[in-house]
Amino acid sequence: MQKIVILTGAGISAESGLGTFRAEGGLWAQHKIEDVATPEGFARNPKLVVDFYNARRAQATDAAPNAGHLALAKLESEFAGEVILITQNVDDLHEKAGSEKVMHMHGVLAGALCAMCDHRWPAPLVMAPGDRCPHCDQPSARPDIVWFGEMPYDMDEIFDHLASADIFASVGTSGNVYPAAGFVAEARRNGADTIEFNLEPSMVGGQFKDIRIGPATQTLPVWVDSLLAG
Repeated sequence: MQKIVILTGAGISAESGLGTFRAEGGLWAQHKIEDVATPEGFARNPKLVVDFYNARRAQATDAAPNAGHLALAKLESEFAGEVILITQNVDDLHEKAGSEKVMHMHGVLAGALCAMCDHRWPAPLVMAPGDRCPHCDQPSARPDIVWFGEMPYDMDEIFDHLASADIFASVGTSGNVYPAAGFVAEARRNGADTIEFNLEPSMVGGQFKDIRIGPATQTLPVWVDSLLAG
């Protein structure tokens, strides 16, 4: 039984109107990453960070999945083998498209995390600095987002999947952020075929056996249909 491991990045959600890290304009361009996406930034100015993710959460709530998300959900439901979907994205567009088993290695906008006891719960649409944890009652709520300098979630399980993948596909990633940028090398080391879908080759594009250039809304449905046709 074949196993396909897929990594998705900001590029797949960009076509749904959610800006990437490096896009001109939009939410990310208005802030320095160290101010809104690090533990140190949160310690310095929790209101700025909470407000930033409130804006991102509202934007993601209004966004709809595109043909790329729908194609991957179709692959998960119809492929005869196993499909593992790992995403660097913190939106829920994969779930909205119908994907049921999504590993969010960088956390989720829809989640809140207690900085004291690590309890997690569904975030309100609007969080506020000093929100209390429902478990320990400390005023220590923060967005359940993996910030720069923090360890991504589920890494042991992810590397187990990469070790047993027959196909590794990367969609809409820059190849700038580790450990995700190292996934293709790990998959290749274990004998997987590798394919990248992107608007242009990523920083690690040269490590992929095949590169499909173009919008994910166009390239992914073609690839998925070819896999399902056998």
